[in-house]
Amino acid sequence: MNIEELRNYCITKKGVTEHFPFDEVTLVFKVMGKMFALVGLDRWEQGETKINLKCDPERALELRAEYESINPGYHMSKKHWNTVTLNNDVSDTLAFELVDHSYELVVKGLTKKLQEELKSM
Repeated sequence: MNIEELRNYCITKKGVTEHFPFDEVTLVFKVMGKMFALVGLDRWEQGETKINLKCDPERALELRAEYESINPGYHMSKKHWNTVTLNNDVSDTLAFELVDHSYELVVKGLTKKLQEELKSM
């Protein structure tokens, strides 16, 4: 997967916006103002195809045990975030599934008002 495929997949989800809140190289995808995915563009261009994704804590532990390319979130809560290295033992299909999981977790955690607003978009 390349960065454009990842970006297009994230940005087409309902209620998603992209930002650079930390610096000019960390691309952040948010749903209704809440982060669900982060990518270091400078590192991506150097061949480190990594994305930080939110994950259910139990599932995060299972994924880390099963895949060498899934580790505790870099610069994130290790309990709730994974750093996923793409194009290694993580297939594009699994990567997209993990993006979906992250998105859905964040949506589930939104206030009822924001969830209703998202539904009406």
